[in-house]
Amino acid sequence: MSETTVRILDGSTFMVSDERGDVDEAPGASPTGLFALDTRFLSRWVLTVDQQRLIPLTVDDVQYYEARFFLVPGPATQYIDAKLSVFRHRRLGEGFRERITIFNYGEAAAELTVRVDVGSDFADLFEVKDELAKKGHYYEHVEPRRIRLGYQRETFRRETSITTDVPAECDAQGLTYAVRIEPLSEWTAELMIEMLTLDGTGKDIRSGWKYAGNRRSLRNDLELWLAQAPRVECDWESLNMTYQRSLLDLAALRFSLFGPVGETVPAAGLPWFMTLFGRDSIFTCLQALPFVPQLARTTLRLLGMLQGTQINDLREEDPGRILHELRFGETAAFLEQPHSPYFGSADATPLWVVLLDEYERWTGDSELVHELEAEARAAIGWIDDFADLIGNGYVSYRRRNHRNGLENQCWKDSWDAICYRNGRLPGFPRATCELQGYAYDAKVRAARLARLCWNDPGYADRLEREAADLKMRFNRDFWIDGENFYALALDADGAKVDALSSNIGHLLWSGIVDDDKARMVVEHLLGPRLHSGWGVRTLADSERRFNPVGYHVGTVWPFDNSFIAWGLRRYGFKKEAAQLAKGILDAAQYFGGRLPEAFAGYERKVTHHPVQYPTACSPQAWSTGTVLLLLRTMLGLEPIKDHLVVDPELPSGIERISLLDIPGRWGRTDAFGRFVTRRTWRPAAR
Repeated sequence: MSETTVRILDGSTFMVSDERGDVDEAPGASPTGLFALDTRFLSRWVLTVDQQRLIPLTVDDVQYYEARFFLVPGPATQYIDAKLSVFRHRRLGEGFRERITIFNYGEAAAELTVRVDVGSDFADLFEVKDELAKKGHYYEHVEPRRIRLGYQRETFRRETSITTDVPAECDAQGLTYAVRIEPLSEWTAELMIEMLTLDGTGKDIRSGWKYAGNRRSLRNDLELWLAQAPRVECDWESLNMTYQRSLLDLAALRFSLFGPVGETVPAAGLPWFMTLFGRDSIFTCLQALPFVPQLARTTLRLLGMLQGTQINDLREEDPGRILHELRFGETAAFLEQPHSPYFGSADATPLWVVLLDEYERWTGDSELVHELEAEARAAIGWIDDFADLIGNGYVSYRRRNHRNGLENQCWKDSWDAICYRNGRLPGFPRATCELQGYAYDAKVRAARLARLCWNDPGYADRLEREAADLKMRFNRDFWIDGENFYALALDADGAKVDALSSNIGHLLWSGIVDDDKARMVVEHLLGPRLHSGWGVRTLADSERRFNPVGYHVGTVWPFDNSFIAWGLRRYGFKKEAAQLAKGILDAAQYFGGRLPEAFAGYERKVTHHPVQYPTACSPQAWSTGTVLLLLRTMLGLEPIKDHLVVDPELPSGIERISLLDIPGRWGRTDAFGRFVTRRTWRPAAR
């Protein structure tokens, strides 16, 4: 997205405009407009004064859900001594509101024609991205002070209601105000936009969802969110800035589905992924557990509620499988896209079990583990009964929906992400290495829960035997002798896909790496082929498909690096984990503290600053969670029963990091880290 765009958001609702505050209907895959639940409710929103567009002076990013635009009228080619100032103040929450204020600083009264042009194409987000045509019909109703623009296709119906609080001449294309402003006076109009998702009878199906019919203050909600999060005190400005930015962005990405207000899950990222994703939400909750554990509880319950129950090839659903993506737009409603929901990921299911266990370790919430026992067993059952497509005992994937299902169903899901060293692409099924690590970790953790909460030691014994066998076979079958790293994948014939990739870092995090191989893996991760100086690249620069601006074949992903750092700590490589954390947080300061989805994998010594990836989502959930997991890693935070163990290892040059008021099963406590200092904190039991 262009840096000139201005974005405000609240969960799955967001507005993207230019720096004047305008939205133009433009050809191509432009993600500008007002969106909610995968539908664009405003595709045109243009303010003119006396038929002239306005000149932007500055934009005030007040909060994630509101912005102010400061403008003047005049020719676009030059600035004149404007006597008029125009302010646009917009915010989300209970719909979308914009207040337009015009100040007259001249010596004479100003007679003006103020016009707001409006339009609603009701494009599904997939239609915006892929430039698809609509198949239903549009309608419009013009009333005094109100315009209603609608779209209907069979029982699928969406409507945009635009209301003004002062008189205007309304037509189907906008509102016109005849304005007289005396000297040193002002004129104000407020417009309210309601985004209605209607059923065939005209009833709003969102009536029980977040903010509908509820005037809860977003500001108060944000203040509470920030107050409940732990505080960071340190001498590292980039960490301070990134931590605060991440808390704000994570707050912005929260939204509610089906449940009461306050029970929220993270949307994946702006602009294309403002919805529930299994993998993304799970990774984000794992990163955020020591800070905002309530996100994990809601995410676990919601994903468990939507867990697969049948075999459906369109949606790639199986019993026990955790969804990949849930959409609410027109293409999903008419099964033109499979996201109703779509289950095409091979990693979300074992990762869901990992999150359930990690959540219990942090919170002691055994009630949720009991509540979700059937779902957890079903997830393990999916690994055993549906995931081994090759018949070699490994989790693999091959899409069943050949029309619009995902080819790659791991986190690197672009078409060329899984490749041999020479650039050739393997056939299907593919068993990527990190999937085996997740499956191993899921079985180890499920065994723990079976003993602790489910009173089923026999099941626990079986899972532990299976996990040990998987680890033994994996270290035999995936290890590339002579190269001393794990293959990216096994192909359909069981042969090694021999590219060197960041995936091997996830193996450390999952614990599937044999101890005698760990150091060799670490040397590759921090070596010059994979490490750019800012972070670990997705693909080594020695591989044929390497491209520093290739989506999964050479870029640096902050989230990826946070889990690699966690894996380094697990195997005792504390200094290396701190080094990795420092590179990512050094990069963050060049992005104003907001880590993007990915940035280019150029060498740090060549560019001297991180290079933006042109279409990276920002904010993105698991990028907002990156600094949280890196903080945990640097401080060495680990829950051991009712104690929190702190074992800090700070990067060279960083003298102090304190994390205060950490929530968990022990109540709330503090963690302190100082360079070359070891400290273990054991709070009193509740």
